Amino acid sequence: GLASCSRVSLNVCRFPGLEEMSDIFKNEVFLAYSTYASIVVLKMMLMGPMTGYFRMTRGAFANAEDARAHGGKDEETRKKLTRTDPDVERVRRCHQNDLENIVPFVCFGLLYALTGPDLSTALLHFRVFAGARIFHTIAYLTPLPQPARGISWIVGMGITFSMAYRVLRMGMHF
Repeated sequence: GLASCSRVSLNVCRFPGLEEMSDIFKNEVFLAYSTYASIVVLKMMLMGPMTGYFRMTRGAFANAEDARAHGGKDEETRKKLTRTDPDVERVRRCHQNDLENIVPFVCFGLLYALTGPDLSTALLHFRVFAGARIFHTIAYLTPLPQPARGISWIVGMGITFSMAYRVLRMGMHF
């Protein structure tokens, strides 16, 4: 089950199989969570520089000061460079989708790991989610025809809901 904590002091929390909080780094499920959460967060973080790359290569900047820094010396050139571009917007939407899906995965994944699931079940959740998000990015940026991107989104969302269900089932205190 979830951690049991004394109502008197939160310093007396006990997690299954953990005598000290430092033991969490010996827990295989937590290490698996840490690995796959790191992979998807790094993937999400790379979307920012990718957006910058597409802005620079497409000459499409969101702000006049950015256009000025990249060749827009006069007002007319800055106006031409301060525009939207379909490729830049595609990368931005992909990044936004990552934020909407990876952040809940990281939150529920941590709580899920603390419920003491079987390692094989946890690995299945973490690996399928990471694979779905990586494939989602490839499907979004290539772009692959639908329903490829939609299916990868549904798979990732299903994994997150599965973990959330276990967290709620194990820790309901109504």
